[in-house]
Amino acid sequence: MQIRQISAAERTATMFPLQAYAWLPSPTTSADEEAKHRANAPFFETTTMLVAEADGDTLACAASLPMRQNVRGRVLEMAGIASVTSRPEARRQGVIRQLLERLLRQVREEGAAVSALYPFRPSFYARFGYVGIPRVRVARFTPASLGDLLRRDLPGEVRRWSGAEAFDDYDALVHRLLGERHGFAVFDEKRTGVLRQEPVWIALARAGGEVVGGLRYRIDQHGGDLIASNLFSTGPLGRALLLQFLARHVDQVATIELLTGADELPELWGTDMTVTVTGTVENPRRNAPMVRVLDVPALAGSEVGSGSVTVAVTGDELTGGVWQLGADDGRLTVKPGGTPSVTLTAAGFSALVYGVLDATEVFTRGLGELEPALDTLFPRRIPYLFADF
Repeated sequence: MQIRQISAAERTATMFPLQAYAWLPSPTTSADEEAKHRANAPFFETTTMLVAEADGDTLACAASLPMRQNVRGRVLEMAGIASVTSRPEARRQGVIRQLLERLLRQVREEGAAVSALYPFRPSFYARFGYVGIPRVRVARFTPASLGDLLRRDLPGEVRRWSGAEAFDDYDALVHRLLGERHGFAVFDEKRTGVLRQEPVWIALARAGGEVVGGLRYRIDQHGGDLIASNLFSTGPLGRALLLQFLARHVDQVATIELLTGADELPELWGTDMTVTVTGTVENPRRNAPMVRVLDVPALAGSEVGSGSVTVAVTGDELTGGVWQLGADDGRLTVKPGGTPSVTLTAAGFSALVYGVLDATEVFTRGLGELEPALDTLFPRRIPYLFADF
């Protein structure tokens, strides 16, 4: 068996058959899906794609999408791991393990400081130092629930555009939020082109001459559902403007469905809100995302609490070692070496950095020793890794 990196042009011939078997109805493969896959090849020109081959056959594949992510206020290069699959004949033989180990080494060498993925089985990726973070929530409600907003004279306006017309303004809003929201992530310009061509509406909220909210959506039928991606806003006014716009669909659609972060409270969006908020997680179709740190020194400068602690990260070639961690005016400092007061796994360290577990939970989950000083340095935070439709 050999592992090699492939180009975007090779992707359809090598990776598509594996992906089609894993995620599409079978045994028939849709010619339309294959044509779509081939047409999207240019959007993968900056993607790192590895395949494992033997005797001319592709056994398995894995890819890393170049992204950027906000981790405690610092925007870092991120590896978005995707397309991890193998032929059934090659499963449970260590092929995917070898692919991932090489892929993670390579993307770290190329500058990725953190990584994220949506797992087919979380326990598998936990072996590679990944830890779970909250899944985006789905809020489902009726337009009538927002009726009180129709009586408000809000300082701003919302206009509806086609996806192509408003994409640049929408994308600018997304990049603004990248700098403000912990856990937020964006694709590079090449991959973003996939979103640019999707047939959707975009509603943009403006106030004071600037975009303060954006929503990508579609309507399935009259009297049906308005299905939106993430409700993005720079604050309460932008959110209220977009919700007021949605309320005006009361005689057109029966329900509205949109994505929102785990720290949002949709039940407080209106006085008469009747809303169902779900964060469904089930294997293997709907799993919460997972993240991990790839480069400890690259975290320097991120927003932390106070205090200092020396940690030993074990069992991981990428982040392993002893690290002196401290706070300088609320910003993380990182120095190698010293005498550790606590030992952590890569997943335990990543959980603290992303703010999803505290020191006691890291201990009870078997991800490291108990050290209360870690809570002072890494206060809990809720990351928001969004996903567009």
